[in-house]
Amino acid sequence: MSEASFAKTPDQAPGAADGAPTPVMPAAEVAQPSPPIEAAPSIHTGLVETGPAQLEPGQLEPDQLEPDHPGGWAWDGLPGIPASAGALVWDAEGRFLILAPTYKSGWTIPGGVMEVDETPWEAAQREVAEETGITVTRGRLVAVDTRPAKRAKALGLRFLFDCGVVSAESVKGVAVQAEEVREYRFASPAEALELLRPAVSRRVAAALKSQHCIYLQDGNPVAGVMA
Repeated sequence: MSEASFAKTPDQAPGAADGAPTPVMPAAEVAQPSPPIEAAPSIHTGLVETGPAQLEPGQLEPDQLEPDHPGGWAWDGLPGIPASAGALVWDAEGRFLILAPTYKSGWTIPGGVMEVDETPWEAAQREVAEETGITVTRGRLVAVDTRPAKRAKALGLRFLFDCGVVSAESVKGVAVQAEEVREYRFASPAEALELLRPAVSRRVAAALKSQHCIYLQDGNPVAGVMA
């Protein structure tokens, strides 16, 4: 029998009886519990769960954001920039469609604020259909404008598309959104620019003068910036 298997009785002191050292049995290894797995924090965009939040240096946590930022805050904690899209819709006589809104003075062109999941072109198509009943399937981006920030109103982006000439049937079949549009007409560029609200008039005038997409600030071209 080996020493490692020789049993000792309780009253035997170490080394007693045969003078042999008491064997030391290896202690049973106890498995350490694994630390709990913590779910990675995620940010909800309103569309999909995007995984762990990665803040850039200096970026604030959502609960640190200033509530009075005029443009609101995007899901990633960056300032929100409101954007809208407008459209030039022409008839065969060289006139484009203008609208008189019910909710503000003056005249404007078909268009409106982009939804959270829209591109500028998708917004232009939707707004034209909603406000006039016309479906536009092609367009050319002719201007990107920035409206300056004001008290309690954030700087905004304005995209302008030229949607070309629509059919005579579309012109005759205009069906305006009564709750938003009180009057409409197809007007020559000269007449339209006189009727349009100042900011819209400047944007459209600059686009009509340019052969390419033009960058604007408050409807005005910027020296040194070319499309």
